[in-house]
Amino acid sequence: MTSETPSEAEDRAEGGQLRASTLELFFDLVFVFTMTQLTHSFTHHPGWAALGQVALMFGIIWWMYSGYVWLTNEVAPDNSSRRTLLLIGMFGFFVLALAIPGAFTGSGLAFGLGYVLVNTVHTVLFAVSGGESSVRAIRAIGPINALAAGLVLAGGLIHGWPRYVLWGLAFAVQVSSPYLVDTGGFVLRVAHYCERHGLVIIVALGESVVALGAGLSGREITVGLTAMVALGLTLVYVLWWAYFGLDDEHGEHALEALPGPARVRPGLLAYGYSIYVLLVGIVMTAAGISMTIAHGNESASTAAALALSGGVALYFLGQFGFRLSLRLARARLKLIAALAVLATAPIGMVWVAWGQLAILIVVAYAFVIADDIITIRAGEGGRYTSRSRYAARMNRRPAG
Repeated sequence: MTSETPSEAEDRAEGGQLRASTLELFFDLVFVFTMTQLTHSFTHHPGWAALGQVALMFGIIWWMYSGYVWLTNEVAPDNSSRRTLLLIGMFGFFVLALAIPGAFTGSGLAFGLGYVLVNTVHTVLFAVSGGESSVRAIRAIGPINALAAGLVLAGGLIHGWPRYVLWGLAFAVQVSSPYLVDTGGFVLRVAHYCERHGLVIIVALGESVVALGAGLSGREITVGLTAMVALGLTLVYVLWWAYFGLDDEHGEHALEALPGPARVRPGLLAYGYSIYVLLVGIVMTAAGISMTIAHGNESASTAAALALSGGVALYFLGQFGFRLSLRLARARLKLIAALAVLATAPIGMVWVAWGQLAILIVVAYAFVIADDIITIRAGEGGRYTSRSRYAARMNRRPAG
């Protein structure tokens, strides 16, 4: 029998969802495809324009995807009607993902229609199944979400530069919406909320692993190529450890310590805005791996080198925002780490891709390990690191 925190016991009494359901995990399969499509969209025509398109499309998608996390945080998929509506929303997200490669050319209308469907299901399910306070909150923010959906649909109907403008306005409306209306009516159930976002990060990191394999299609598996794969997997592990080693657990504890109404704003800043930056970083890292994995002994293109190191830099920048939003310790260390890993990009351009990848891993891991050691010595370890384990390792070291 497992013990519950006072907050979890309160949520259970209110009928709230405490942990992610298997239907939500099934729902996240669409997110895997979304990340794959975004990565391919960048690698097909790499450059600043492609980065802007990826950031804009993902921003629009992520806002509503995060909105569905809030939805299932309040509305457990525990009956047929709710599950059916969630599956319809899942179909809408799948249409969005399908439309990504040609969203700025021929499939903009499909992107807009998919977004309208996603938005409508979200509002309807919240309005008819949420708690009283959440219903009031969705009535306030629902019209703003509808405005964003209308802008996305209008952009899908118009070709050329107006599409960028309309979708940019939609994204701006989404990002500013929590500051335009009172969102205090939403209930944030910490355990489920943090777990869902953690699962999304795991799914996104899985795309980096997919990129490793996809970049080797049809290639002869040599010793050098195998070594490059090992480096790529190590980098993905470093990214996993950077978040799940400390921030995943510490973020949950920080939100748990806040009273219910005070959780919404820091929850949005940390898990909405900051995780968006972190996830864009994963997309770029996956793209960089995909573009260099089969050509490790050659110099990397400017786009590939910047995607690889810049992606990891964005990941750490997202963690900087995450820690800052929740007032976690050593936020500035993540900002310094972001600048340090970005500085490794020229190595791939002037030398070889595997050299850039290897040095990138050393630099990134050095900051992660330093963060761990400082945390453990301060007695602030987590489930993977603790002061007792650190002390045990130190005691095993030979004297002198």
